[in-house]
Amino acid sequence: MKGKILVIIKVVVFILCLALIVIGQKTVGKLELGLMLIGLGGLLALLYDYNRKFV
Repeated sequence: MKGKILVIIKVVVFILCLALIVIGQKTVGKLELGLMLIGLGGLLALLYDYNRKFV
């Protein structure tokens, strides 16, 4: 049960990070750049979490 909940949380975070990147890319400005950087940081954190078990 715990594994299924973690997968659901990771999918939600992934979708949220992608949404931040897409929303930030629609216009130009410092706020939008910040949104894209937060989204990128979230995607990198998910990638790190995935690859951690293979190292």
